[in-house]
Parts: sequence; structure tokens; C-alpha cells
Amino acid sequence: MTPERLKILLAPFLGEVQLSEAQLHQVSTHLALLLQWNARINLTAIRDPEEIITRHFGESLLAARLLFTSHSRESAVDIGSGAGFPGLPLKVWSSNLELTLVESNQKKAVFLKEVVRRLDLTGMTVLTGRAEELNLQANVVCLRAVERFEAILPVARRLVSRGGRIALLIGDSQANRAKSILADVRWQPAVPIPTSASRLFLLGTTS
Repeated sequence: MTPERLKILLAPFLGEVQLSEAQLHQVSTHLALLLQWNARINLTAIRDPEEIITRHFGESLLAARLLFTSHSRESAVDIGSGAGFPGLPLKVWSSNLELTLVESNQKKAVFLKEVVRRLDLTGMTVLTGRAEELNLQANVVCLRAVERFEAILPVARRLVSRGGRIALLIGDSQANRAKSILADVRWQPAVPIPTSASRLFLLGTTS
């Protein structure tokens, strides 16, 4: 996919900001690897490259834009990273981010490590295991399209450092449930995801 086409597809999620040529190359490389590996292991049910860009990359980059500056030096954990969303686009957006991708599926974790290698990303850790087993904390913990959503929320909350943030990319039907389960989190108004009728970005701050 050409850089110009990527710019057009990602524009609704980035507002006035544009990715650099180097960042667009990283997105393109990640996409190519995803399409290649998806023929062997089920990384995403979406097969159309342009839909992958808008649904996966665009949504993740929107979260990145709302969470970090391009020079942020925070730590972040992406639980259930799967094909690398939202985690890898967060790192593409903010290269100084100290990022941990958590993925319990061994094959998907191998894929993530290959993408990290091919994109030449530093400050990255891919952990093969369950979030419940982690003994760490980060400034930001992200969740997107995870299984057992309600069960994993308290786990995510435990991994957020004091005064840190929890970022959820979810369906609108999940928002009230998340606020109820994590009642001690100060939630900001949800941000609708562009090009989606029911997806939201929900951000909360811990005390």
C-alpha cells in the first residue's frame, strides 16, 4: 500500500497530524507481515488490507494521539496484544515509550517478536503469558478486544501505577460496565472512534 493511500485512510484518526515517512513505512511493514502470517495463524478475521488499516491501525493510532506525545517517555502495557494492537502503533507514534506486549498465545507472541525485529523497535518487551501472572506496573495499561473483558479489568487496574491511566478501546455497550467494575477510576467522557458506529475510546485515571 502506498504512503499516500495510508495517509488518506489514517487521516480521520490523526486529525491535523501526519505520520512521517519512516512511520508510514513501519505501518506498511507491519501490515505486510500481518497479511503474510494471517494465512497461517488467525491474527485477524479482517482480510481486506484497507479495512485492517482503518479498523486496527487507525483505532490504535487514535488512542496513541490521545495518550502520548511523539516524545513521551512513559511506560505502557498492552494486555492481549494479539496482532499488535493497540501496542505496536503506540510505539510507532511515540518511539521513546517503554512498551510491554502481553500475549498468552505462543504463535501470536512469536509474530509480535518478528514485527518488533523487522521494525527495529527498541524499548520493547514481548511477554508470553497471562496478565494475571504479571508482577509489574506501568503508567498506562491498554485493553482492546480481549477475551473475558469483565474479568480482566481488575487485573488491568492492578497493573496501573498510582496516578496512571487505563485506556480501553471497546464497544459502546461495554462502557458502563467498565465504569461500574472500576468505580474508583476517574473516567473521562468517551471518544467515538471515527468510521465506526459503536466503538469508543475510554480513558480513566487512577488515584
